[in-house]
Amino acid sequence: QVQLVESGGGLVQSGGSLRLSCAASRIRVSAYTMDWYRQVPGKQREFVASITTDYSKSYDDSVKGRFTISRDNAKNTVYLQMNSLKPEDTAVYYCRAESVVATSLAYWGQGTQVTVSS
Repeated sequence: QVQLVESGGGLVQSGGSLRLSCAASRIRVSAYTMDWYRQVPGKQREFVASITTDYSKSYDDSVKGRFTISRDNAKNTVYLQMNSLKPEDTAVYYCRAESVVATSLAYWGQGTQVTVSS
């Protein structure tokens, strides 16, 4: 089966940095739009960042200028570099692969916890 495995989450202090990784198997990340979402208890999952097959990038305004999404085709891995972290960034972060040719086809990772202390 297709698998997306996130890693790199943890506990950091305000102003610190983390790099999240999303390692894919059974799909090539270069052929999908890859997204990062996040979710906190009691709230809906929200969009964070995306990168398309042609390297176009999008960010939510709340993270623009602080987060950077990237892709390494050789490693079949997508990254989210998070700098200047704030307590409000605390959430479970999820990786998503969206099919370019089939709108209904998407895969989700299991999530990784990011906690930013004040």
